[in-house]
Amino acid sequence: MKKIFTRETKIGLLAVIALLVLFFGINYLKGMNIFKPANYYYVSYTDVNGLALSAPVTVNGYKVGIVRSIDYEYDNPGHIRVELSLNRQLRVPTGSKAIIETDMLGTASIVLHMAPGDGRHDVGDHLVGETHKGIMQDLSTGIMPNVTSIMTKVDSLVSALNVIASNPALNASVSRLDAITASLEHTLASVNSAVNRLPATMNSVQATAGNLNAISANLDTLSNRLRSLPIESTMHNVEGTSQNLLSLTGKLNDPNSSLGLLMNDRKLYDNINSSVSDLDSLFVDIKRNPKRYISIKLL
Repeated sequence: MKKIFTRETKIGLLAVIALLVLFFGINYLKGMNIFKPANYYYVSYTDVNGLALSAPVTVNGYKVGIVRSIDYEYDNPGHIRVELSLNRQLRVPTGSKAIIETDMLGTASIVLHMAPGDGRHDVGDHLVGETHKGIMQDLSTGIMPNVTSIMTKVDSLVSALNVIASNPALNASVSRLDAITASLEHTLASVNSAVNRLPATMNSVQATAGNLNAISANLDTLSNRLRSLPIESTMHNVEGTSQNLLSLTGKLNDPNSSLGLLMNDRKLYDNINSSVSDLDSLFVDIKRNPKRYISIKLL
């Protein structure tokens, strides 16, 4: 009886199994599940923006399919046809868009924007395709030119700073700043020394305050003594004296009084003056001729 599973048969079966495993493994790595039924739709793009096979197709962030194939449309130059493999349960409304979006790492995927309405696309229909610029493209087209212009200004600024730094006046200013810093340090040292002397100063202030208190006590004592003096009677005496002086002054000014006559009578003044002159002449003559007025007899 011949053996059914000969060596050659076993080798053939192993080869077929290996090919099947390889086929299913490759499709699995691509994200394709041949055992799961899917519907196929087509989208035409002018730029796929780095889209690759097996790229995910999402709706509201949820994966509903993959990119099955990407082919250039030779009969429609400038366009690329992308085949989408979507879950069979998904119904694509009429007017929906398949938009290619790129994340920060540069990985492209397709996002389905479902259109409102009750109409549905048939399997195999062409969807409306759009391509959104990725963040990196926005950086390269929007920000990089600005960065380039800024770099030019920065270069000019650096050149200006180099010119300023090489100016001798700047070095002189730095030297003056060093001198000012040294002066500030000296001032701070003086302030610290003054702060250290504050306790002694406070003691001196306290001693001065004690002296002021003693002076205040003495002034208080003097005030009490002044209050005890007979100021009222003294003021009466001063007032009486003032009245007497006023009376005397009035009499001196009155031409009818004796003092007034002495003070105001011109004739009396002239007579007194003449008498004084005569007395002066008499005294002069006595000095010159004493024998005329004094006789001395010798016995």
